[in-house]
Amino acid sequence: MDSQPVRQSAVSFEGNARFHLALSVADIDRSMAFYSRILDQAPTKVRPGYAKYEVREPSLNLTLNQGQPVSGGTLSHLGVQLKNTQQLAAVHARLEEAGLVKSVEENHVCCYALQDKFWVADPDGNQLEFFVVLEADANSPADPAVIAAQAAQPAGCCT
Repeated sequence: MDSQPVRQSAVSFEGNARFHLALSVADIDRSMAFYSRILDQAPTKVRPGYAKYEVREPSLNLTLNQGQPVSGGTLSHLGVQLKNTQQLAAVHARLEEAGLVKSVEENHVCCYALQDKFWVADPDGNQLEFFVVLEADANSPADPAVIAAQAAQPAGCCT
């Protein structure tokens, strides 16, 4: 690859790189409706059995591919980390109005951090977590907020 001339990407996006996620879906139309609502935008490219979203915020190239699931590792969940609780509340309100929110967790200790979050599931059962980290290192039992949050939560985390 080093001997080839430098060519620029034909697709414009912020920064020098962005994350790409390709999901196998059972029903492309149902999944497009779901992800259009989640991402608050229409796909940028649609072909038979295929949809592509070029998301500016968060920077993401998401493709939906209708067909059989690809074997490999087990996906735990997908997530969108937001910068503040106001942003989280705005996304929550939009998705709650659409009837997509499955559960809400406030002051939840997960992955050694105190978080506010909510969950939705796409049409194929993939779990999506929207969250804000309130305290980045919440593993100290001396922190009263962490103690209260741990006492209030069911067993298990980051499911």
